[in-house]
Amino acid sequence: MDRDELLNQMQALLERVDQLADRMARLQEENRSLRQQQETLSGERAALLAKNEQARTRVEGMILRLKSLEQHT
Repeated sequence: MDRDELLNQMQALLERVDQLADRMARLQEENRSLRQQQETLSGERAALLAKNEQARTRVEGMILRLKSLEQHT
């Protein structure tokens, strides 16, 4: 293997390392973004579950009041 071949291989290797470093940076940013989205969605889900529970409680209360009115008539 002569010097030019070795330099070419080294250059190719450096380019590949640069490509991998760029890909890693993109993946890290994508991962950060996905984690943030997951956190946001988890918060939204918790809020929706709480609203659902409140609505269920209110509907159950209305049903009980209606049943009570039916018994008094």
